[in-house]
Amino acid sequence: MHCCCNRNVSMIGQNRQRQNIQGARPQSDWIFSEKSPDCGLFGHYSENQEIVLKALTYHGRRSNLHITRRDSQSVGIFYPVMFDHTSHYRRSNNRERLQQNMRLEGKMEEDLQRLVEDFLTQKQILLVQVKKGILSKEQFLREVLKHIEQNYHLPVEKQADLLKEFEQYVFGYSRLSPLMDDGSISDIRVVSHDCIRIKREGKRMDAGIAFASEKEYRQFIDYIATRNQVNISNLNAIQRFTDTESHPDFIFRFTLSMPIVNTYSEPYLCIRKVPKNFPMMAQLVEKNMMDRATAELLVQRFRQGSTLICGGNSSGKTTLLNALKETLPDDMAILVAQQADELTTLFHPDMMFLHSLPGASESSVNYDLKHISIAGLTMDVDFFIIGEVKGGEALYLLNAAYTGQICAATVHAPSADRAPEKIVDYAMYDSRYSRNELMKMMDCFQTLIFMEHYRVKEIFACLGWNAEKENLEYERLF
Repeated sequence: MHCCCNRNVSMIGQNRQRQNIQGARPQSDWIFSEKSPDCGLFGHYSENQEIVLKALTYHGRRSNLHITRRDSQSVGIFYPVMFDHTSHYRRSNNRERLQQNMRLEGKMEEDLQRLVEDFLTQKQILLVQVKKGILSKEQFLREVLKHIEQNYHLPVEKQADLLKEFEQYVFGYSRLSPLMDDGSISDIRVVSHDCIRIKREGKRMDAGIAFASEKEYRQFIDYIATRNQVNISNLNAIQRFTDTESHPDFIFRFTLSMPIVNTYSEPYLCIRKVPKNFPMMAQLVEKNMMDRATAELLVQRFRQGSTLICGGNSSGKTTLLNALKETLPDDMAILVAQQADELTTLFHPDMMFLHSLPGASESSVNYDLKHISIAGLTMDVDFFIIGEVKGGEALYLLNAAYTGQICAATVHAPSADRAPEKIVDYAMYDSRYSRNELMKMMDCFQTLIFMEHYRVKEIFACLGWNAEKENLEYERLF
């Protein structure tokens, strides 16, 4: 371990007095460098900022300011760093101004959270009216400003600032808004108020932002539930819902679990971002999901017979299915059944979309994919698609394909030749057929595709059922 800074900082020898700064987290590995704002910061950036601020506060104008690092591998060993007078006084002179700005920002945060709570508890009906289109955005903001003027003792310019912050909170997604807007992020996982994870271009990492407190996070959960007309009582502690309207570029699919079913005391929130302007096959070729010859092969086989696309989470299954269905001719009537609104159309004139409807309250009805699939098969369609098979709807998909209906679906499976087994597993939930009978019926799915890391990894053609060996036989095409 060595210090990377070269200007205005010197290492103190081992014989110097070793000390730690009061208030710093002992488990953090960090060191502060004065070479540049970003150089020499180890560990979480926000923790280092807090440590430096506390150090300046505690030590005032003392020139022998130390910021230390505890080596996690060698408990009790410290690596002190000392500011010289120039660096230290420059920071000391800015300290009071920095603290004043932090107090002002803290007051704005308090007022914003209070205002959000007012509208969640006292004026919830206005949020619902905005969601339903009964109240326009302009009318809603006028009501908000009136409430601020009547209940918050603020100067006119501060009222305008608070209204702007509240507008971003209500019509965006609070602290998550920058993540929702970022096109390179596909998934957001809120593990706790101070732990937010993202998946950017297939790689998981820390989001670099956090809620200020558990209270603020719980308030945010209440807000998105109200905004999306979702009940999160103890009888509805796990909810899945979709926001198709708030963002011009993305559909947001939410999965929310409340503390009553969690091991820890905070809600879990997972958000999948689905682009509204999804890529076509030519664009997927450009993105190296497959080469041109493979794309032409898939388009040809997709039109001629039933297709299963399988893979793991975020492997590109839905992206490929979205693009393939856009290649179907206009004279085909297509029905899409899905749990969330991930599959949409940009061009096709005869494509219908149905989605499942979970019960929003204890007494409301619900429609799952099985019910939708049963109804959909009576709607005079040429091509039937299920966004993702997860349960008993598999039996109705299989029955449709086995009777000659061209079908397509995605399913989680570890390889192309294992996808039929997964469909049969789900079909057996509601079936009186034996496993072998269902596997024999699976030969109607002529094309099996396996996706991994947004790449087409395998393409199998199903050759039929081998009665002697009692299994399906395949030819590998890719």
